[in-house]
Amino acid sequence: MRNLLLFGSLACLAAGGVAANSGVAIEKSVYVERADVRAGKPVRALEPAEEVRKGDTVVLMLEWNAPGRERSFTVSSRVPRDLAFQRSGGKAPQVSIDGGRNWGDLAELRIGARRASPEDVTHLRWQVSNAEAALGRGVLTYSAIVR
Repeated sequence: MRNLLLFGSLACLAAGGVAANSGVAIEKSVYVERADVRAGKPVRALEPAEEVRKGDTVVLMLEWNAPGRERSFTVSSRVPRDLAFQRSGGKAPQVSIDGGRNWGDLAELRIGARRASPEDVTHLRWQVSNAEAALGRGVLTYSAIVR
């Protein structure tokens, strides 16, 4: 039952486009990383997340589309509570560990006396530069572990 509820929350995350800023559409999709052995060698593959289990690694993709836009903008994303952020693919985001109130690099953030860890991240945001915006589209990704 928990797997169905978790899948439902991931499906909601991936459904439809969301406007980050005026004129920017975001399509979200979720994939699960599967490991296998083929011809004696380990192989990793991404599959659409039709079912996920505790401990699975998922990859969330945010594809932005902003035709005709030439100014920079920010894309932000909440990390679902059933996921523990691990890392961002490619472009490094700023992160929040307090629900989006404060932002910074993960290495600089603290919870009390200890350094924040990737699992503490609640929100991510990426700054899309003028040059990137002029391309009209792009993809931002991050991986997480199912709690």
